[in-house]
Amino acid sequence: MTSPPQSAACELHADPFGERLPQPLAVHKQLLGGRFRFESNSQALLHLVEAAYGDVPPHRLPLVAPELRIELRLVPGRHLQDADEPPPVQMQSGMELLLGVIDAANYAVISPRQRQALIVASEDMLAFPYHLRYELIEFAVYVLATRCLGLVPLHGACVGREGRGVLLLGGSGAGKTTLALHGLLHGLEFLSEDAVFVQPESMLATAVTNYVHVKSDALHFVDNEHARRWIGESPVIRRRSGVEKFEVDVRSGHGQLAATPLRLVGAVFVSSEMANDPAALLQPIPRHETAVRLDADQAYAVGQPGWLPFRHKLVEMGMYELRRGAHPRASVEAVGELLDRIGC
Repeated sequence: MTSPPQSAACELHADPFGERLPQPLAVHKQLLGGRFRFESNSQALLHLVEAAYGDVPPHRLPLVAPELRIELRLVPGRHLQDADEPPPVQMQSGMELLLGVIDAANYAVISPRQRQALIVASEDMLAFPYHLRYELIEFAVYVLATRCLGLVPLHGACVGREGRGVLLLGGSGAGKTTLALHGLLHGLEFLSEDAVFVQPESMLATAVTNYVHVKSDALHFVDNEHARRWIGESPVIRRRSGVEKFEVDVRSGHGQLAATPLRLVGAVFVSSEMANDPAALLQPIPRHETAVRLDADQAYAVGQPGWLPFRHKLVEMGMYELRRGAHPRASVEAVGELLDRIGC
């Protein structure tokens, strides 16, 4: 990974609140089809940006994207003393602003209209890099990409082959992450295990291809000893639900990442139920059911401007239900066969 610049200029600039601050350090990232500029008064905060977005495939979409600016400001003080984790994020909106607030010294303010965001973090918040990355920095990146680039945000995974992609949808615990992980390990292009963003005009899917989060019990199905060790030696993060997972960095060279956005050719609802017929894991969903299932599965995306054209195109492509086989590799083979026969 490249390191942020090592020194800051002394020139002053005005921020959205009218203050005069030293000219910050800055790094640029090509993410989700957009150009992001991250500015900060703190090397530590920019190192978190590098941890999240360094060496991520620089996806571009067929549009002229404006530059999106995120300022990360470290403030002195200890506001989280003796806390096992920061307080939950509270979401607020108004006056064309979106806010994610942990406490008075840790929050994100996002202005899609101005194509910029301000993230403020206290010094002791650096002890919680997972929460800082996902609940403040990632929140700002995803909101700006969705609102400013016209993308449809989906809770799901995506894998592909030769530039064509299949969405993996379904409820929590259905097996989307396991399928995406084994797709990565068995030759499919990996895009994302959790969040996918689609340009509805082109049906190109993009994501931040950096991590896959794996429970320890998933290691039982990883046959390759080298891959099992790679996963098992990864850092462990703890969700707010209390669930602990390995945070596995997919940029480390194990498997093929989607170097460009994947052109969607279909979608699969992943089911936690075992298949009655091991030779027929994948079954088409009747077309009259697909729109209803999509709306129910993607409650947040339904309210986005591009949802209806996206949903119409996906329904026209066709959707499938995938039930479990004896081993996740069987599911990967079923998805691979689907990619081979559609969208060529």
